[in-house]
Amino acid sequence: MSENGNQSREWSSRFGYIMVAAGAAIGLGNIWKFPYLAYQGGGGVFLVVYILIVAVMAHPMVEMETAIGRHSASDTVTCFERINKKWGFVGWLANICTLLINMYYVVVGGWVLKYAFQYIISGDFGSDKQVYFTDFTTSTVEPIIWAMILLVFVSILLLFGITNLVEKVTKIIMPILFLFLIICGIWAIFVTDNAIEGLKYYLLSDFSKFNFTVFSQAATQVLFSVGIGWGIYETLGANIPKKNNLKSDAILVSICDTGAAILAGFVIIPSAFAGGVDMQSGPSLIFLVMTGIFSKLPGGRLIGICFFLAIVFAVISSLFTFFEISIRTFEDNLKMGRIKATLIISLIIGAGNIIVSLGFGVLSGIKLPWLDASGISYLGLYDWLDTFTGYILLPLGCLLVCLFVSKVWGFEEYEKELTNNGKFGRITLYDKILTYIVVPVFMVIIILNVFGFIR
Repeated sequence: MSENGNQSREWSSRFGYIMVAAGAAIGLGNIWKFPYLAYQGGGGVFLVVYILIVAVMAHPMVEMETAIGRHSASDTVTCFERINKKWGFVGWLANICTLLINMYYVVVGGWVLKYAFQYIISGDFGSDKQVYFTDFTTSTVEPIIWAMILLVFVSILLLFGITNLVEKVTKIIMPILFLFLIICGIWAIFVTDNAIEGLKYYLLSDFSKFNFTVFSQAATQVLFSVGIGWGIYETLGANIPKKNNLKSDAILVSICDTGAAILAGFVIIPSAFAGGVDMQSGPSLIFLVMTGIFSKLPGGRLIGICFFLAIVFAVISSLFTFFEISIRTFEDNLKMGRIKATLIISLIIGAGNIIVSLGFGVLSGIKLPWLDASGISYLGLYDWLDTFTGYILLPLGCLLVCLFVSKVWGFEEYEKELTNNGKFGRITLYDKILTYIVVPVFMVIIILNVFGFIR
């Protein structure tokens, strides 16, 4: 039994936890967003900066958040409150951030599901891929239907708990996801002409292209991709047995996440170069560029099925934990039953999904103000939510966790939880420097960049 009287919910195996944690981290951020950001950020130089940031920022954050979660074995709010009553607001901030992200993440996930289904039934997206994409995403009903299919599927599985049916499902779909990405990567490099030029751009670094914007984009992408600063690892850490080595688990999760992002880059960037298409299309890249390329090359439909199914699996595996963060908070902190908590969170997310989806169509005229150093600009619903969560709430969450561990919980108590009282090593001066200085400085740079104070 846990401290709050609920039955203890532990992972059935270390592999199960690693797959669920990696699944939470590996999602649209890796396969949908990372490749076009890598291209826009100079290819190889972005890749180098990204890997370094994972090592010095993401890995220690995963350790800290997981240790906080396991120490209290409860939801994202309660885990902070049990160490210090006044710090529950950090958990509520994480819940707000995750709910806002879910409001657009599920919508884009619905797009992916629609494209995977279309590849399976016909692979026909018409003569003009842009028209097909625009007509679908701006329509009033169909995108909402696909988003609701995704939402209902994830919610039903979570009714049985994340350490039960979800863990079993994730242990199957995550290896398949990596297999699909590897297949697509081999196909992209060895089957398509001129793919080597794209591979060179992706792997060879030109540091003359490095600037604060590249750094900020890479750091923000790490926040979104690895999933730090928004309650993922506090939630998952609550179910980890005391015997587990959190330090090695954090390394494995970081490696799996980074590997998925790099594999996605191997698929998309060489393919785009081979197809002679513009990688600057940004968020619509995989829907416009990849469908166009797959339609022109041998075996394109089969690879399209594998590619979009891989993204569907990535989306589903992420949403399991994204939903669980708030479901667990409502279930434990607000003393709701599992069914009631799942239903309420699903309704909140679903309402947000409808509004965001309509924001691409009939509500596209609604713009929200964004204030930065250059003045006031106006963003659509999706862009505003993406900017607010990714560039403010996530770095703010990381800043607060660093402050909490170093000043409130203290390194001595943190070390006991992280290392099982010294069984798995010690907290070093290097670890303290990362917590005190490096991670907070990175977060400040991200926030200053998004408000236009540094370029």
